[in-house]
Amino acid sequence: MEKKLDITKVEVFKADIGLIEPFRISLMEFTDAENIFVKIHTSEGLYGIGEACPTSCITGDTQATMLGGARDLANLILKKNPLDIESRMNEINKYLVQNSALRSAFDMALYDILGKVTGLPLYAVLGGPKRLFWTDNTIGIDDPGVMAKKAEDYKKRGFKAIKVKLGTSKAEDVARIEAIRSAVGDSVPIRIDANQGWDFPTAAATLKVLEKFGIEYCEQPVARWDYENMRRIRQSTSIPIMADESVFDEHDAFKLASMGCCDYLNIKLAKSGGIHTALKINAIAGSAGMACMLGCMEETRLGLTAGAHFVSARPNVQYADLDGHFMLKEDPVIGGARWEVGEIHLPDTPGHGADVDSDFLKKCEVITIE
Repeated sequence: MEKKLDITKVEVFKADIGLIEPFRISLMEFTDAENIFVKIHTSEGLYGIGEACPTSCITGDTQATMLGGARDLANLILKKNPLDIESRMNEINKYLVQNSALRSAFDMALYDILGKVTGLPLYAVLGGPKRLFWTDNTIGIDDPGVMAKKAEDYKKRGFKAIKVKLGTSKAEDVARIEAIRSAVGDSVPIRIDANQGWDFPTAAATLKVLEKFGIEYCEQPVARWDYENMRRIRQSTSIPIMADESVFDEHDAFKLASMGCCDYLNIKLAKSGGIHTALKINAIAGSAGMACMLGCMEETRLGLTAGAHFVSARPNVQYADLDGHFMLKEDPVIGGARWEVGEIHLPDTPGHGADVDSDFLKKCEVITIE
C-alpha cells in the first residue's frame, strides 16, 4: 500500500525587502516590500514554498494580518494530504475570505509540493508547454520628464513594451503619455493602468485624447465595483479595456464577461488566492473569447516564477506583467526563472523551481506551526 503523504509542519517567514526607489500608483505609494514566505513540510521530507506580497488597498492584506492569518491556515491543513489541492484550497478559501495574497502563498507551496512529488516542473503539472515570453516594465506616477527618461532607458535596455501608471487628472496624465511617446517613438507599445484613479467623465475624456498615442490597452480606469461605467467606457473608446482590481475570482470574471465590461482580464495570483482560482478565471475568459494577462505585486522572483509557469501553461494568457523584482534592492531567491532583459526563461526543475537563500531566511523572523 502506498504511504500516505501528510503536512507535518508549516514555517512562515517575515521577509522585508526595500525598494530601490518609491513607487507610486493612484491608490498609494510603496517604499518597501513587506512580504512573507510560507514553507509547507511533508512527512516524506519534501517541502513546498510560496510567497505573499500584501497590498492593503487592493487585497486587504498587510504583513501583520498575514502573519496572524498564516498561523490559522497552517493549523487548518496540518496532518492533511498536500496533494489534494482541491480540498486544501476549498478549506482555506472558505475559512479566510478576502486576504487573497496570504491564501496564494499556501496555494503556491502546495503546487510546488505536487511538482516535486511527480518530478515535473509546474508548467507540466498544469498540463501546458514550456514557452518563451516577455514581460513589460512599469513606470510609477511621477513628473512627465522623469517618466519619459525611464521609458527611454527601458527602450534602450531592450524591453518590448512599457507599462505606465496613471490615474490622476486628465491634464497630468495626458502630459505624461505625450512625454513618454515622444521619448520612445512609435515602435514601443505603451500600456496604461489607472488603478481605479479616474471617475467616469475623467476616464472617458482622458482616453479619448490618448487614443492617438497608440495605447495597447488601459487597465482598471474606474473603481473596482463600477462595472456599469467600465462597460460604458469600453463602448466609448477604441483603446481596449482590461479589468484588474475588479476581478479576484471566477465569479467576478463571469460577471465582467457577461456584462461586456472589458476586453481582457488581469489575473494576479495575489488577487485570485493562487493558481487554483486563477485556472478558473482563465477558463471563463477563454470561454468568453477574452485573453488574459498575468500580473504581479512586488514579489521576489519566487512568486514571479510561479506566475511565469502559469503563463507558460496557458496560451490564453497573452500578456505578462512580471516585473516586480526589478524594483527590489536585493534578490534572495535561488533557482527559479531567469529574466534576459524582459524575456522569461523557465526552469525544468520539479515544482516551480525557486527557493529562498537559507542565509536570507536566517535573518527573518519565523513562526513555526507543527
